[in-house]
Amino acid sequence: MATVESRQEPAPERTGRAFERLAEPFRRELKVHCYRMLGSLHEAEDAVQETYLRAWRSFDSFDGRGSFRAWLYRIATNACLDTLAGRKHANRFLPDQRAPATTEMPDGTPATDVAWLEPYPDADLEGIADDAPNPEAKYTSRQAVQLAFVAVIQQLPPRQRAVLLLCDVLGWSAAEAAALLGGSIASVNSALQRSRETLAKRYADGRPPVAAAPSPAQKELIGRYVHAWEALDLDGFVSLLKEDATYTMPPLPQWYAGREAIRTFFEWAWKLYGGFRMVPTAANRQGAFAAYARTGTHGPWTAHSVHVLELKQDTISRLTLFAKPAGPGLFHAFGLPLTLSDAPDARLMSAPPLSLPKTPSD
Repeated sequence: MATVESRQEPAPERTGRAFERLAEPFRRELKVHCYRMLGSLHEAEDAVQETYLRAWRSFDSFDGRGSFRAWLYRIATNACLDTLAGRKHANRFLPDQRAPATTEMPDGTPATDVAWLEPYPDADLEGIADDAPNPEAKYTSRQAVQLAFVAVIQQLPPRQRAVLLLCDVLGWSAAEAAALLGGSIASVNSALQRSRETLAKRYADGRPPVAAAPSPAQKELIGRYVHAWEALDLDGFVSLLKEDATYTMPPLPQWYAGREAIRTFFEWAWKLYGGFRMVPTAANRQGAFAAYARTGTHGPWTAHSVHVLELKQDTISRLTLFAKPAGPGLFHAFGLPLTLSDAPDARLMSAPPLSLPKTPSD
């Protein structure tokens, strides 16, 4: 008997293996849930680590009567609520959510006292189903990760945000959400109604459009966008914009509304650079590029910004340019180098294909 016992795996190691086997398949979907709650890729990563630490410590308390996935979501949601409670401000923003559009040129000083919304790499969404997990969910996971949607829900109070994500994105019932968050079913339904009313102010039917494969015209539009940036072709760039397009560039607080205002800004800004190189990437299930710039005609191309595009039919309706100071690890999070040479980079030849939303007409 002693010989048999000596060959058995120690109990902590057996528990560790069991926990890893159960928990690891949910890591990516928990991370995007935390991103929706927090609006930050980096905070989402920290929240997932905290979730797994809490889950490991309380693994013995999981009795198996409920879903292990739901148990992890309960821990993750509470970890996010704790993070939000510890922040000075519970909301993250894009510039157009804080102040009116301007026609003045920026002085280049980032607003470091503001928590800015961050983009989410599509590479971290691989393996997560795009369809709603059950018939009770109002949004597909693809809709619920679009940048505009995440920006809107960041303005909800934390409890309303959690209720909306649990019920309308994950498809939980009001009773299940109440059990997780505490409180009555009536209070959950009330919070859900208020959150839906907020979303209805942004979307006519209360939800973002369903993303679809890019049309041939949209693919041509994206090609022209790249050419305009790399050729510093201002007229070509402006011609791609919707008449009432918006342009934001966190962490700079200024933003611009309308084709002419955006033109004036880029006529000023592009004079500061010797050129750009555009590398395709993918963010928030939208078309995205990483821009590299240099000041002269020689020297390395240095990381400048990550562009996330929102299209309306065959025009660009919204351009969000996340400048590198918005997050030192932004390019690393997208698996991109901080500098490029003029020689082709093999790492970039296999860049992910664009995933562009096709939106209905006005």
